[in-house]
Amino acid sequence: MGITACVITFNEEDNIKDCLENVAWTDEIVVVDSFSTDKTVQICRSYTDKVFHRAWSGFLGQKNFALHQATHNWILSIDADERVSPSLRDEIIDELKSHGDANGYYIPRRTYYLGRWINHGGWYPNYQLRLFRKSKGKSTGEQLHEKVTVAGNTKTLRSDLLHFAYRNLSDQLKTIDPFSQASTEIMRRKGIKATPFHLMVRPPIKFLETSIYK
Repeated sequence: MGITACVITFNEEDNIKDCLENVAWTDEIVVVDSFSTDKTVQICRSYTDKVFHRAWSGFLGQKNFALHQATHNWILSIDADERVSPSLRDEIIDELKSHGDANGYYIPRRTYYLGRWINHGGWYPNYQLRLFRKSKGKSTGEQLHEKVTVAGNTKTLRSDLLHFAYRNLSDQLKTIDPFSQASTEIMRRKGIKATPFHLMVRPPIKFLETSIYK
């Protein structure tokens, strides 16, 4: 079967210990770190000797680099603030032992936000393709909106990947700010411009979609 858990990190000392303990059941852990200045690397080395230093090249570059360091057939791509639920771990093991006939598996992701699990508003099930054959998958897309794509058939698992997104509102704003700036730069390069029409129409539509429909 052979599963490699791949994690990319930068200053994740508050999250990484729990993350790596959570995937200790896999056959190998690969960490690609962007020269953290806290204790991230020190913590990682107590769980795996496959810790690589690489200057930040965006989510796309970092995750594909991690993929190439893996030595097993199956890749479990996980972020430092995510955890594999016990039921998901068991489902992955059973699936790959008994079937494993797909090249990739979508997993429902449930987010914990400000003291509660968010089950609506487009936040759940938020399917993510995170388990895939190394020979058939890779990260593609934009740097901020990368995703795993695989050649061939995929299946969907039932159990949750748990996501602990933000510690508080301040942490959320700190995270959103650089993302919004990077998104603006991507739009600028593509020649996409915001207009007063977008400002008047898109927010109400998004509110109706997430707060009412979903």
